Amino acid sequence: MDNWIIRKIQKEDNQSVAQLIRSVFDELNIPKVGTAYEDPYLDLMFEEYNKPRSAYFVVEKEGRIIGGAGVAPLANEAEMYCELQKMYFLPETRGQGIGSQMMERCLQSARDFGFEKCYLETMPFMLDAQKLYRKVGFENICSPMGSTGHTSCPVWMLKEL
Repeated sequence: MDNWIIRKIQKEDNQSVAQLIRSVFDELNIPKVGTAYEDPYLDLMFEEYNKPRSAYFVVEKEGRIIGGAGVAPLANEAEMYCELQKMYFLPETRGQGIGSQMMERCLQSARDFGFEKCYLETMPFMLDAQKLYRKVGFENICSPMGSTGHTSCPVWMLKEL
């Protein structure tokens, strides 16, 4: 895939990012209750990630947002923990190495913010995503961490940064 860039989210990206995330939920038939779909800030991603020790990145191609992912402190956990959040890509972008590059950008940001461990939650049927997570060193853990509010995500993973 050519002509795409990874960059920090901007305020004018809010609508495109929210639409992208919702479209992936619809495409993959991901439960909407107890997942990121219900997050109150889904339409205000720039504002949500414009906070200390937080960053959200988008993949843009020819002026169109085609993917995104971010890191932020893991709510109700020690300061050493961050969470990889809202990593979603349109179908046309998958399998082209963009996810790996986005993952590295997010994990490097987490290190730069001083985090020591990165947590994530995902769905059991998202096997390609889990394969990518394992490839970069995430390991399954047996119970959820923090207070994400995502009660419908039963796969929990953790990585040493």
